[in-house]
Amino acid sequence: MEKIRIGTRESQLAVWQATLVKDLLLQYGYDSELVYIKSEGDTDLKTPLYEIGVQGIFTRALDIALLNGDVDIAVHSMKDVPTQMAKGIVQAAVLHRASYKDILVPRQGRHFNRDERSGVIATSSIRRKAQWLNRYPDDNIENLRGNVNTRLRKVEESNWDGAIFAAAGLERIGLRPDNAVELDWMLPAPAQGAIVVVCKERDDFAIKACANFHDKDTALCTAIERDFLRALLGGCSTPISALAKVEDGRAVFEGNILSKDGRQKKEISKKITIEEAEGLGRLAAEEILQNGGREILEGIRNGQ
Repeated sequence: MEKIRIGTRESQLAVWQATLVKDLLLQYGYDSELVYIKSEGDTDLKTPLYEIGVQGIFTRALDIALLNGDVDIAVHSMKDVPTQMAKGIVQAAVLHRASYKDILVPRQGRHFNRDERSGVIATSSIRRKAQWLNRYPDDNIENLRGNVNTRLRKVEESNWDGAIFAAAGLERIGLRPDNAVELDWMLPAPAQGAIVVVCKERDDFAIKACANFHDKDTALCTAIERDFLRALLGGCSTPISALAKVEDGRAVFEGNILSKDGRQKKEISKKITIEEAEGLGRLAAEEILQNGGREILEGIRNGQ
């Protein structure tokens, strides 16, 4: 049997996710190996892969490796994958979802207790910033970039009160601090906490292998969330959040859109039977646009 080449970025979290897929393949009798793909700057980007305006900053190098035949499958944090995949690439499997929550990581020695004073919180996410400012309008937000390890180190070297992370990313590599606070009120990014495996179209061998660990409920929920995002024409510069769950045979959905400063917010919640759930994300997007979401989007596009 041929060995499946798994493409992965080189960060600790990316390698953890790819290794998980390697272990799952082995459980079903498939031999595989990890192939480390250099960052975008080291890759030929002359092939136009994406729809106009869609840029998969964290996935592009792996997409090119797939299409060039350098790897057979690639593993991504699903929230990083553009809602329109590169031409010639398809979803092979969505793994069972881990925590979808955001968490606040206070600086070492601090425990987050909201009082009357304003605070300083770090995040590079427009979505997290907008939701935080909606709840705590007097706080200041600092920009925080880099991989998980780099961001954790910057928190300790800063004078910030803390920074916001995805719970799943820290938990997967054993770096969630004991003093982390779950932000139960913060709605996640679409598909946050989910891992997706992609391959080339018509690669029946890879698709069959990955079908063994495809989680239908997670696939349904993340599809709803990503449909909501796509219908709103949202990207990483638009504060759009979405969460779908399967509960008692029904699909339950929550979504919102905020202005970048957090002052404006429109929310929607829907519950529908599983059989009718395929168009739920688009339906929710249309409804939120009609009820004030369009004005927020136009404000963002006009730089307001």
